Amino acid sequence: MEEQFGQPQRQSSVGVLIMFMNTLQKWLRALGPIVLIYFIRFKDLDKAYLILGVFVFLVLIAVVAFLKYKNFTFYLDSDNKEFVIQEGILNKTKTIIQLDKIQQVNINQSFIQRLINVYEINVDTAGSAEKEGQIKAITHSLALALKARLLEKENNEVAENEGVFNPVTSHEKTAEESFIKISFLSLLKVGITSNYVKTFSLILAFFITIYENTKNILSESDFEVQNQNIDSFFEQSTFIIPIVLVMLCLILIINLIRVIFKYFDYKIVKQNGSLLLSFGLLSTKSTIIKSDKVQLVTITSNYFQKKMDILELKIKQATSGEKQEKKALIEIPGCNKEEKDAILALLYNTIPEKGLALKPNYRKLVFSIFLSIVLPFSGYMAFAYYIEPQFFQYFIGAVCYVLFVGTILVFGFRNNRLFITNDFIIKQSGAWDIDNTIVETGKIQAITTSQLFWHKRANIGSVTIHTAGGNLSFQLGNFSTIKDYVNLWLYKIEVSNSNWM
Repeated sequence: MEEQFGQPQRQSSVGVLIMFMNTLQKWLRALGPIVLIYFIRFKDLDKAYLILGVFVFLVLIAVVAFLKYKNFTFYLDSDNKEFVIQEGILNKTKTIIQLDKIQQVNINQSFIQRLINVYEINVDTAGSAEKEGQIKAITHSLALALKARLLEKENNEVAENEGVFNPVTSHEKTAEESFIKISFLSLLKVGITSNYVKTFSLILAFFITIYENTKNILSESDFEVQNQNIDSFFEQSTFIIPIVLVMLCLILIINLIRVIFKYFDYKIVKQNGSLLLSFGLLSTKSTIIKSDKVQLVTITSNYFQKKMDILELKIKQATSGEKQEKKALIEIPGCNKEEKDAILALLYNTIPEKGLALKPNYRKLVFSIFLSIVLPFSGYMAFAYYIEPQFFQYFIGAVCYVLFVGTILVFGFRNNRLFITNDFIIKQSGAWDIDNTIVETGKIQAITTSQLFWHKRANIGSVTIHTAGGNLSFQLGNFSTIKDYVNLWLYKIEVSNSNWM
């Protein structure tokens, strides 16, 4: 079977349904306040006019969706080695992407797309914070063929035989090899051992919002007695233990659901020296990691995960900003040590080792304690003593805060290290979840060093390593050693000819 990419072509015919759903979603968001008003005043409205209005609204969206589908075309310009997308109804837009600038091509499938059996392709380069090219609805065979053509590397030639592509030949060339499959048991382990703080914060914010809104509604509805009962109920000490248990259960349940839905059936396939990742339960995603494009690799584990022999890998390729860094982050959950070593060996052709260890000066810990403990606790004591003495009844909570934050700061200081070898830099950090972030010296973009004048006598300073995937910072280390290695890294930058973009 041959797929023609040399001539402009439209998406799959059922793609008009995807256009309809996307347009409907955008319009409902834009008209949200008006829709809410109509919903509240539903009983007072003329039902005939309401039904007619809804019908006209849906017909208008259907017409817009059809025009979007009809005017959307894409093709490969083999002469100029470009991928071209044309779209728009009144304002026509033509997006031209140089093939040698393409950073990633992801194949995704949302729940709605799965129902109608179509796929979405996202084309991304390192030069923009948005996805440069997006095709919402094409068949799976066409998506795979187009992805292979966009990532083709044979002498930088985009197409042969006037855009004709043979999937069989491509399959023979790619030589896909099953590499790693993350088991369901590993996902369960990850779900119960990660994201405690983030999930706790979300649940706490949810309950506080519900509590405050309930109080406001009761106070405005002449239910002062019920309002007082709610306050007294939450102030009872016997209520603390049940709410803590409920919060812990919710944290575990939410983490498990999030991990299983997001990473279900996680497969990693080795393809011509790259890694092809596919995962997802309701919404599936397929992405590729090219070793020469990898900027940062972070290995994360905590005490429980070490006991269960699992860890998480986070991989960053070249991005164009902080917002894009989060979107471009590729996570591989539930790996064991052997799988982690296999992935690192494929990405770096070796397993990075920890070399010379730089430790931060004790002043870093002292300054962190001053900012995070001394100032807040002093402010609390001053407020309670001079302004509101009733706050002394929360003194036990303040002491717990001091002990908790102090423990985090001490463990974070003990784990804060910068390991240096000739080819790699590894930044270790974290109090509970220990992160080891790896960067190749040949992929450094720039280096920033700084030293405050009162640190000169102690010979300590800071360094920030800039890469296309993010920055790596280390504060208050031995400044003489830092400067020596900075000179070495700058030399490696000058002589390096690696193609990391």
